[in-house]
Amino acid sequence: MKFKLVTETITIPEGVQCKVDRRVVTITGPRGTLKRSFRARALAIKQDGAEVTVEIWNTKSKQKSTVHTICTHIKNMVTGVTRGFLYKMRYVYAHFPITGVFDSDNHISIRNFLGEKRHREVTMIGDTKIKKSEDVKDQIEIYGNNVEDVGRSCALIHQATLVRNKDIRKFLDGIYVSEKGHIENPE
Repeated sequence: MKFKLVTETITIPEGVQCKVDRRVVTITGPRGTLKRSFRARALAIKQDGAEVTVEIWNTKSKQKSTVHTICTHIKNMVTGVTRGFLYKMRYVYAHFPITGVFDSDNHISIRNFLGEKRHREVTMIGDTKIKKSEDVKDQIEIYGNNVEDVGRSCALIHQATLVRNKDIRKFLDGIYVSEKGHIENPE
C-alpha cells in the first residue's frame, strides 16, 4: 500500500537549540552538543521555530516506519543534551573476584576474570565516560550524552567477559547491565 504523505512533528523544549542543515541535525543543550546525519534516507527534515518536522512522500509501509525512527533518534539527542544517559553494570562472579582497573575516565582493564591472567582492555566509544560506584560494591557506571555510544560501550564490556568453552548455564560470571537511567533526573 502506498502512502501519499507521512509526517511527524517534534517540539524542542526550552533551553535546547536545534539546527537542521540538509538532513544533518545538530542539537545543543546544557550538557553539550550532538550532531547526526540522516542523509541515508530519502526524506525531508524541516525546522520551524521550536518544531522539527520529518516527512516522507509517496512511500510504502516499510519506509514509512523510518519517519518515527528518526523522530525517536532526535528525541534521544534532546534527552542526551538535557539529562544525559547513565547505565550501571554489576560484576557477577562465583569464585574468582573480577577487578576493574580504570586507566582513565574512558578505559577499563578487566582482570582476574575466571582466574585468568589475561587482561581484557575496553575503551569507551565517543565521549562516554566510566567510573566506579561509590555506594555499591562491584558496580561501575557508564555515562554520556549519546545513548548509542553508552549502550555500545556497555556491550563491549559485556562481550569482553563472555565465558567460552564452558557450560554457560553453570558459569554465569561476567559483567551485566543492571540499571538504565539518566544522569540528571527531572525535578
